[in-house]
Amino acid sequence: MATIRDVARLANVSVATVSNVLNSADRVSPELAGRVRAAMEKLSYTPHAGARSLRKRASGLIGLVVGDITNPFFSDLFEAVEDAAAASGYLVLLCNSNERSEREEAHLRMLRTQRIDGLILAPTGAVSMNRASLLAQLEVPVVLIDRAMEGLGYDAVVLDNRRAGFEATQHLIACGHRRIGLVNGPEVLRTAAERLAGYREALLAAGLPFDPGLVRDAGFREQPAEQAMAELLALPQPPSAVFATNNLMTIGVMKTLADRGLACPRDISVIGIDDLPWAEAVSPQLSAVAQPVRAMGEAALDLLLRRLGGTLQGPGTTTVMAPQLLIRRSCGAPAPGRPAHVD
Repeated sequence: MATIRDVARLANVSVATVSNVLNSADRVSPELAGRVRAAMEKLSYTPHAGARSLRKRASGLIGLVVGDITNPFFSDLFEAVEDAAAASGYLVLLCNSNERSEREEAHLRMLRTQRIDGLILAPTGAVSMNRASLLAQLEVPVVLIDRAMEGLGYDAVVLDNRRAGFEATQHLIACGHRRIGLVNGPEVLRTAAERLAGYREALLAAGLPFDPGLVRDAGFREQPAEQAMAELLALPQPPSAVFATNNLMTIGVMKTLADRGLACPRDISVIGIDDLPWAEAVSPQLSAVAQPVRAMGEAALDLLLRRLGGTLQGPGTTTVMAPQLLIRRSCGAPAPGRPAHVD
C-alpha cells in the first residue's frame, strides 16, 4: 500500500508539499499540485482519514446522544439525523444514555476522544454536575433536541409540549370526560413539566379542577406505566379516560387494560403523545398527538451544519415544532356507569 512518502518520492517533492495538497493549501503552485495528484493517481494512494482529521481538526463525525433507544421516538430521530447527515457527507455516532447522567457523561468523554465535529444531544433529566463542563470541553457546536436546557446558550429543537398536552386533554374533554388520568414523565424533565402544564390548562379552560391524585410519574417507561395505570384503576373513583405522555407509556397503559379485560373506548378512553408505527393497525386504532420527528431531526442537523459553516453565529436559537392531533378510535364518550365528572 502506497504511503505519503511514496507519493512525495514519485512527484519529487517534500512530504510537507503532499500534505499541503491534501489539505487544499493555496500556497502550493498549480504545477506542483498537478505533479502530486498525478503521483497519487499512479500509486492509487488514498489518504488516511484519521490522519487527515488530525491535521484539519475535522473528522466527518457527528455525535448523537439520545435518552432511550428503545423508545421509537429516538430510533426514528436517529434515522432522520443519519439520513440528513449522510446527504451532507457526515457519519453519525449514536450513544444511548438510558436516561442516566453518569452514562451520558461517559458518552461525552468518549465523543471528545473521537474528535467529533458537532453534537446533537437529548439531555437526561437527572441533575448532572459535570455536563456543562463536558460539553464545553468538546469545543464543537452543540444542538439540543427534544429537551432544552436553560442558561447554556445552545441551539435547540423542541416540540410545543404545552400545546401537545393541552390538545390531548382538550380532546378527551370534548368526548365528555371530566375525570382524566395523566401518566407522565418526571417533572424534572422540561418535556414532562410542559405536558403537565398543558393538561392543567385544558382542565382550567373547561372549568374542571386539577386533581393531583390522578397524576402518576412513570418515568417515560413502559413497565412503570403499567403500574401507574393499575393504581389509577384502583382509585375509589377511577378516571374514565387516560392521557399517556409518550409512546412507551401508552403501551404500558394498554397492557394493563388488556390484563384487566378492559377495552377502549368501551370501558376507558386512551390518548398518547407520539404516533406509534402500528397505531392504525391495532383495534382500536390509537388516538395520539404526533411529533414531527423527521422534521425535528433535520432541523437539528441544519442548525449544526450552519454553526460549523459559520453562517449561523451568536446566541443559540430555539426552534419550536407544532404537534398534530390524530383522532382515531381509542377515545369516546364515558362508559355507562362510570362517573365522567367529579361530584
